[in-house]
Amino acid sequence: MKQIYLDHAATTPMDPAVIDEMTDSLKNLYGNPSSIHSFGRKARQALDKVRRTTAKVIGADEKEVTFTSGGTEANNLALIGTAFRNKSKGNHIITTKIEHHAVLHAAEYLEKNGFRVTYLDVDKDGMLDVEKLKASLTQETILVSVMMVNNETGVFQPISEIGQLIKDHQAYFHTDAVQALGLTNIHVDNLSVDLLTVSSHKINGPKGLGVLYVKKGTKLDSRQHGGEQERKRRPGTENVAGIIGFGKALEIAEEKKQVRKETYLSFKELFLKILDKNEISYYINGSKNNTIEHIINLSFPGTNVESLLTNFDLEGIAASSGSACSAGSVEPSHVLVSMYGSENSRIINSIRFSFGLANDLSQVELAANKIAKIVKRLTK
Repeated sequence: MKQIYLDHAATTPMDPAVIDEMTDSLKNLYGNPSSIHSFGRKARQALDKVRRTTAKVIGADEKEVTFTSGGTEANNLALIGTAFRNKSKGNHIITTKIEHHAVLHAAEYLEKNGFRVTYLDVDKDGMLDVEKLKASLTQETILVSVMMVNNETGVFQPISEIGQLIKDHQAYFHTDAVQALGLTNIHVDNLSVDLLTVSSHKINGPKGLGVLYVKKGTKLDSRQHGGEQERKRRPGTENVAGIIGFGKALEIAEEKKQVRKETYLSFKELFLKILDKNEISYYINGSKNNTIEHIINLSFPGTNVESLLTNFDLEGIAASSGSACSAGSVEPSHVLVSMYGSENSRIINSIRFSFGLANDLSQVELAANKIAKIVKRLTK
């Protein structure tokens, strides 16, 4: 049975060129980047090259790029590090109810430590109302964190508009851009952000490597203690092979960005066309026109998440849901609850499909036809 991977928003297969680059580095760049001898200097040069590449892609200075162990650590450093460093200015933080748990759980931790957090709802299109954010700002607000692209629905948030809104406010502005990198133009000045998170394994790079952009002058505390690495923001010997792999993945993603955008959009359009041809009843969760190309979240009336995912898997199709499924219980997607309310059936019958490097048109066609048959059987 042919396996079809439609879960690229969760993680992506590594590009073969990335694997080759990393393999070479593991063999030849084993020096510690902090060492002053030739072995260390070679590792440092390779690391600094990736730092410059990353800075160029997001429109930053290389000194503003901090390597971390992934998006989760970068988000935690952004929120917790900024909050504790600036608590003398206030204790209020604003975020949304649809953030990744790396942000939401960090915010919950801050609440337990004396900070006040406002969690903003989104509308039925999955969009944040900037006016509601504006109304929530106070003289005590020290940080605003809003993701660029939602990981479940693929909906874009108005980041540049928010950035302009709080540009003259004391609050720092952070955005989780993990799902945006590689398919969207990201320029930190145009977005007016102070902190920005990206992750390697979402763009066909290795797991265990993330980046936090920290604008010059932004004050934040390190969450770890040790050496002088990463300008003391993130001490510890750098993951040189991972950084090199990320750098290669980023170069490829930038080079092929437009082609990939067009390709993944064609996958999405074909996928929906086949469902329509098979007269499948479904709803698109989130805005139809304001979403990133590789993600689509569909509600299938009369079904439930566990049955859908189980049957998909039996047919060799990998997809996912915002729901955490376990034997006999389902935790509804917090994103869909924010959009539709806790009583709406969409929160327990919706699936996220996400396209990427592991797919081609024939796979998408086969998967859509299989999914149509499964949905028909489950709703018969």
